[in-house]
Amino acid sequence: MMRQHLAILADNKPGVLTHVAGLISRRAINIECINAGYTEEKDVTRINIVVSVENRWELDQAVNQLAKLIDVIKVVTLDETPFVSYELAMIKVKCEDATLRAELTNIGSLFHAKIVDVQRSSLIFRLVGGEDHIEALLDMLKDYEIIEIARTGQISLSRGVVPVKEM
Repeated sequence: MMRQHLAILADNKPGVLTHVAGLISRRAINIECINAGYTEEKDVTRINIVVSVENRWELDQAVNQLAKLIDVIKVVTLDETPFVSYELAMIKVKCEDATLRAELTNIGSLFHAKIVDVQRSSLIFRLVGGEDHIEALLDMLKDYEIIEIARTGQISLSRGVVPVKEM
């Protein structure tokens, strides 16, 4: 199984994300994460998708079909060039006393996680990093009671001065 990172530029219109996700799922390709957001151009949305595919042919077929969608401007497989990828995770952990709070604070600082909320019985970490970095913190927190996790999924940009729209 290959993991591939796709960057899709599309018109900023209702339903485009649904069409993109639907096309990929109809081809029986697993979407590991998908997110969309604004770009430097207000009429253009960037969709970042991480997919699992059996082989390169399967990916190429999906990319070709995505490129034919009327609202899709550009589809690029980022794995073909050097790229940078990060995700955001927020992790709520139960901590009911000062000793436990200090332990968790120390663990968080080792991972450069920021504590963004402290309550009497819980705290929330915010961590930005690669998937392996976030998984490492989650592994360290296994001995504590994790109440809730929210992750954005990966967003990626190619390295260098050439933007996706020119690739």
